[in-house]
Amino acid sequence: MTGAREIGLIVNGVPRTASAEPRRLLSDFLRHDLGLTGTHVGCEHGVCGCCTVLFDGDPVRSCLMFAVTASGHEITTVEGLAAGHAGGLSPVQRAFQDSHGLQCGFCTPGFLCTVTALLRDNPRPSDEEVLEGISGNLCRCTGYQNIIKAVHRAADIIAEEAPEADR
Repeated sequence: MTGAREIGLIVNGVPRTASAEPRRLLSDFLRHDLGLTGTHVGCEHGVCGCCTVLFDGDPVRSCLMFAVTASGHEITTVEGLAAGHAGGLSPVQRAFQDSHGLQCGFCTPGFLCTVTALLRDNPRPSDEEVLEGISGNLCRCTGYQNIIKAVHRAADIIAEEAPEADR
């Protein structure tokens, strides 16, 4: 297929439109067409998880998805995780920063999106559930201990900041 197509989607809460060739990957569309360079591309085969974004709230590999597939859907990138959070960072981002889970930072955007969805679905995961939840993301710095600590710290922060009625 050839010929650019108009894509309309919501990215980080903002309606966006842009043209893209049907074969354009979502990761390239986000980085190069929309200027959201927080989404990293590592292996380009969906193995490393660096390119993970939230697609209608669920983690997906943006390097395995065509941008036209995202038309009409909502995408949250690492840049959008902090939206609506006081202090400029989401609880997951603050926990990674506080617990030294950032490592070199290349894989971090994928981990942050994955963990955000993990904690939404399971607010108090066990160590085994954390390992299962992040098993699709690779850290080449081998810093998983601090990433696991960060996930538990993020769960604590989310619980501390939850409205009284949600506790």
